[in-house]
Amino acid sequence: MIGAHYDSVVGSPGANDNGSGAAAVLALADYFAATHPQKTLRFVEFVNEEPPFSWTPDMGSWVYAKRSRERNEKIVAMLSLETMGYYSDTPGSQTYPLGLLNNIYPITGNFIAFVGNFASGGLVRQVVKAFRTHTLFPSEGSILPNTVPGAGWSDHWSFWQEGYPGIMVTDTAMFRYPYYHTQEDTPAMVNYNHLARVVSGLEAVIMNLANID
Repeated sequence: MIGAHYDSVVGSPGANDNGSGAAAVLALADYFAATHPQKTLRFVEFVNEEPPFSWTPDMGSWVYAKRSRERNEKIVAMLSLETMGYYSDTPGSQTYPLGLLNNIYPITGNFIAFVGNFASGGLVRQVVKAFRTHTLFPSEGSILPNTVPGAGWSDHWSFWQEGYPGIMVTDTAMFRYPYYHTQEDTPAMVNYNHLARVVSGLEAVIMNLANID
């Protein structure tokens, strides 16, 4: 399952949050349309990720995940593509929700992050390995408790609620992006070269997950 939300917060154009993720889903769907995976691939655009619907029964991805559970669908991996287009080579441009993480992860915001909870730890490791094997782009993997601020701030959270493994693929949004949820979240702020390289790396990740040669 590869998904992203296509709504933006009220008052923001939403070019990065989450136009970048929504566009990436479409690009990946187009790429894989001609393939023959051993596992089913689904590319889904979700509504109602932003407030006031976040973490409520009206959140589009939670509606979808609940339906999948009711149908007893076997979802082995959910990738939530969330705010993926902003990068900086300036030291100190990257912050974290917990001060302790500053001693573990880079303080320069030039990488893509793969974030999962403890139950999705194996998926995080598999995805990061596949990404790094095929892509020369900085990346970091994080396995965090659900309670860490930001760890569940996207559509992967919905799948966690239904017992499915899921991870968020992100530039870390508010912890790096100075235009998060503002009127300045415009297309001019997106680094399209870096975004394209990340999406290319995700092609390799999905091929690995879906057993495509």
